[in-house]
Amino acid sequence: MKDELDSSKWGESTKAIHGPGRKPKAYHAVSTPIVQTSNFYFDSTDEVLEYMQEKAKGKYIREAEYGRYGNPTQWEAERKLAAIEGAERSILFASGMSAVILTLMTFLDKKSHIIFTNDLYRQTRDFATNMLEKFGVAYTFVEPDSEAIEAAIRPETNIIFTESPTNPYLRVIDLKKVAEVARRRGITTIVDGTMASPYNIKPLEHGIDIVVHSATKYLGGHNDLLAGVVSGPNDKLEQVFRTQKMIGAMPGALTCFLLERGLKTFALRMEQHNKNGLAVARALEAHRNVEQVWYPGLESHQDHELATKQMRGFGSVVSFKIKGGDTETRRFIDSLNLFLITPSLGGTESLVTQMAMMSFFDYKPDVREAIGMTDNLVRLALGCEDVEDLVNDLNQALDKI
Repeated sequence: MKDELDSSKWGESTKAIHGPGRKPKAYHAVSTPIVQTSNFYFDSTDEVLEYMQEKAKGKYIREAEYGRYGNPTQWEAERKLAAIEGAERSILFASGMSAVILTLMTFLDKKSHIIFTNDLYRQTRDFATNMLEKFGVAYTFVEPDSEAIEAAIRPETNIIFTESPTNPYLRVIDLKKVAEVARRRGITTIVDGTMASPYNIKPLEHGIDIVVHSATKYLGGHNDLLAGVVSGPNDKLEQVFRTQKMIGAMPGALTCFLLERGLKTFALRMEQHNKNGLAVARALEAHRNVEQVWYPGLESHQDHELATKQMRGFGSVVSFKIKGGDTETRRFIDSLNLFLITPSLGGTESLVTQMAMMSFFDYKPDVREAIGMTDNLVRLALGCEDVEDLVNDLNQALDKI
């Protein structure tokens, strides 16, 4: 029998492939089996009683009794996600937004006040503005910086929710400062780390309580699944798990299999994403038909200094404004050959979005303008193609404006 593996000093690729130590799989399979079942049976009532007694103590001595409480394929993916996030525990959800909303619902009450940063994923923003008031929950949107967050704290504030980097302007938050302020006040901090991935930043290492990701993006990495993940200390994650057990939003076994398979190339993909992001951002900034570029790896980005201290790399999302308006922007996008016109990010294929049309079309023009979603704002989600091909394609399309 092999000696027990010491995984404490493993690198990102090794953790993503094996998790915190290697676990044996059914039938000696190398790949994680897909356990396609909705429930799990017991051999006797004595076994049921023992299981329930141990479960009441927070111990799990066998598979769950029902699929909404977990699945072995799911648990293997969660084990590896926790390893690459540096967390005690991770919980998978059916989508990134189910992870965000059910985590917020776990920790809020009708007297809550939540601070959100205002450069935020559209659906998270809509949950705040359309749903929280129905529950009597107060909220405030602030600029994405630690000083603005601290200034917005009230006596009843119990959650701070931010992204880092933000979407789509890629603002980077000083997570350590936010965590220190929140800890003194007893406030729970939640960070959506989707735009960076755990490869580029681990918010828990900076003192943040809980991290959420749309696992659809970099973690899955192939534009072929929908999932979300929440990571953090076991005591807080157990509370989130109770909410999930009650409401649902579980990922299917096949989704978990695809996600766990995608993690095996996670670090390799992120290196290419980071390389492509920086090269394309620099190329765009040098083009005569580009008005402004937002990418934390550029010296021109207002949070560049903080980003270089806090992040390993800067990801593959680049936002920029075309010189011109809607007509020029659409001409540019329609002239691209390699980029697919669709939302999302973090996959192997490169994507392009005109933010005002694709993500905020139903907002009134003055509201879009107020939150920075102008007609000439474009967001690129670079894939893993050769960077020279991407730059050449962007340049030829920009030249046609």
